[in-house]
Amino acid sequence: MIEVRNVSKKYKEKGVLKYKEKVALLNCNIQIPKGQIIGLFGANGAGKTTLMKCIMGFLTFEGEITLDGKKIDERNISKLAFATGDHSFFPSITADDHKWFYKMQFSMFNEKRYNALMEFFELPTKKKISEFSLGQQNQFEVVLAISQGAEYIFMDEPFAGNDVFNREDFYEVLVSVLDEDETVIISTHLIEEIADYIDRAILIRKSEIIDDLSVDDIEESGRLLIEIVKEKYDYRADRIRKAVDQMR
Repeated sequence: MIEVRNVSKKYKEKGVLKYKEKVALLNCNIQIPKGQIIGLFGANGAGKTTLMKCIMGFLTFEGEITLDGKKIDERNISKLAFATGDHSFFPSITADDHKWFYKMQFSMFNEKRYNALMEFFELPTKKKISEFSLGQQNQFEVVLAISQGAEYIFMDEPFAGNDVFNREDFYEVLVSVLDEDETVIISTHLIEEIADYIDRAILIRKSEIIDDLSVDDIEESGRLLIEIVKEKYDYRADRIRKAVDQMR
């Protein structure tokens, strides 16, 4: 289990006359057990990516994050995988080269899963990754993360540049291919698309976790997840009409 306890992240941001402090995360507390698909939702700048990067150890932070009771470091980091739009692959080498590199680096690398996903996405194996389209690069990033053999797979807007058909097919494949002790945490704005595939929804607003809902919680509310999210974020249904009226 990953445990996030009282985690805060602050940046120094340059103002007009002096540096000011910007809060990216504030007193975040969550537990992430094995065997779940979790949706991480929030507006741009809410703190989703920052939270993921803190868990991965890419950023310093206040508070504590542990994996099975131990600090996350070089001894257990291979239990975590990260698919990010910033991309973590080597652009000048081929997909096949990546496969062999991952096999050397990660003892639990799942070559059978890798090959099946490459075929599913119809990705070329002999082509340099720099020659892939943006959509293909994001697909390849996901393939590597899912095949690494990690227990916890973090995905930060993994479907950018992919059409709705590719995304829907991938959700079905993801649910089918995961082992019962693997956990996937997906940060995305596509709430309605993945609502039927997740076990849990974590909502972040203005650097704070404002709700943590299980599927049972959502079903008992009698509402759709998107309706709950809109309420939590004080969505104003009349804002479009007002904007249009002002432009006429």
